Amino acid sequence: MTFLQYVLGQELPRRIADTAILAIAANAVAYYVFHANLSDAAPVHMVLLYFCCVLAFMLFSKLDLYTAWPERPASATFVRLAASWALVLILGIFMSRMVHGIGRISHHWLLYWYLTSMVLLLLYRFVSHVALTRMHKQGFNFKRVIIVGYGETGQEMHRRALQQPWIGYEVNAVVGSAEQTENLQDANIARINKLEDIHAYVSANQIDEIWITLPMSAAAQLRPLQIHLRNTLVDIRWVPDTMAIQMISRRMTNFLGTPTVELNRPAPSGARGICKHLLDKLFALIALTALSPLFMAIGVAIKISSPGPVFFKQVRLGLNGKKFMIYKFRSMKLHQEHNKVTQATQGDPRITRVGQFLRRTSLDELPQFINVLLGDMSVIGPRPHAMQHNQMYEELLDLYMVRHRVKPGITGWAQIHGHRGETDTLEKMETRVQFDLHYIQNWSFLMDFRILLWTAFKGWSGKTAY
Repeated sequence: MTFLQYVLGQELPRRIADTAILAIAANAVAYYVFHANLSDAAPVHMVLLYFCCVLAFMLFSKLDLYTAWPERPASATFVRLAASWALVLILGIFMSRMVHGIGRISHHWLLYWYLTSMVLLLLYRFVSHVALTRMHKQGFNFKRVIIVGYGETGQEMHRRALQQPWIGYEVNAVVGSAEQTENLQDANIARINKLEDIHAYVSANQIDEIWITLPMSAAAQLRPLQIHLRNTLVDIRWVPDTMAIQMISRRMTNFLGTPTVELNRPAPSGARGICKHLLDKLFALIALTALSPLFMAIGVAIKISSPGPVFFKQVRLGLNGKKFMIYKFRSMKLHQEHNKVTQATQGDPRITRVGQFLRRTSLDELPQFINVLLGDMSVIGPRPHAMQHNQMYEELLDLYMVRHRVKPGITGWAQIHGHRGETDTLEKMETRVQFDLHYIQNWSFLMDFRILLWTAFKGWSGKTAY
């Protein structure tokens, strides 16, 4: 790996580069606003810069700014970067205000610093992407790879390596059965049939990495394979399949003196559970107070648009399967469901004109802050589904009911990733459930804060919201 590729492609130098960009932009803007160095301005500006640089170095990585960023659409990169930088700036301002004896922050400097930094951060990513792509297209610095186990996971890894040339991986050989490799059309890729031949191929072809993509069902082969490859002196990666990921991503605990894996992680409990509960109540109280004028306006609009109540009420399942009554602003005309629940579809004639706006902007969900205040829901969590849908998907999807190990939420991990609205196929619901399970298994206060921030930026509307 060349120095240039290391600087452009690895996380640590990119974190350093982003931090340097913030510092350079802050000083450049100071010349424009103050006509002097930043150090000559009020001390609060240097304190703020220090806190923001430290926070950016620590949090940008946690906010997934460096994980597979070249794969994301430009719009997604922009939104994620803008939200992350705004979060760092807000936290930096708060922390700098905690320092005693500092002065007033210039609003002009703050605004220009934010915008200038955004432009430079985006420009750095664009230049890095273009430079890495050109380097690899010209044949510089590819890592040669052997894929061991050319099943579904192995083929997916090969496809991604081909689609992302800027990453710099070239598959030179695959190890798999004749059935697995029969559709492999690239004549330049070697087929290795015996594990004993891998060592010789590695030595003869200057292989850099070996990707082991055997499924969980072939776990018994992993240890012998690792022993066989121990003398190859190349990097070896194990790429787990979906089943293995579900296992290894679970929380490890010590139970009766023995390491155990929590397959069904319980809801946040103890001090963390109490803290989340109190924060939910506080946030709901503030939201209901601040939004009360909006509630009144929406209520009047609903009454004018169609006869019927302002609120829609329906029984849903909450924590540990306990039933509760959920509240929404009514967005449909009064009608009978005849013991079934029909999901809203695009152009649904049951939806009123006011209801279309409420559903598209998710304003119909605001009364659920009442549910949060009552303790039935959380601000962040898996969305509660209709009772009939629970009964249906409980039979069709594994681990579906695990969603009820935590309180349902107004917004969640699935929603900020675009999985909201109608689930007209089993695959859509399965994907949504996977996102919900990921949230349950990886819950933290930082994760909740990220979801809240992303919801504020992009989570209240979408193409599937109707």
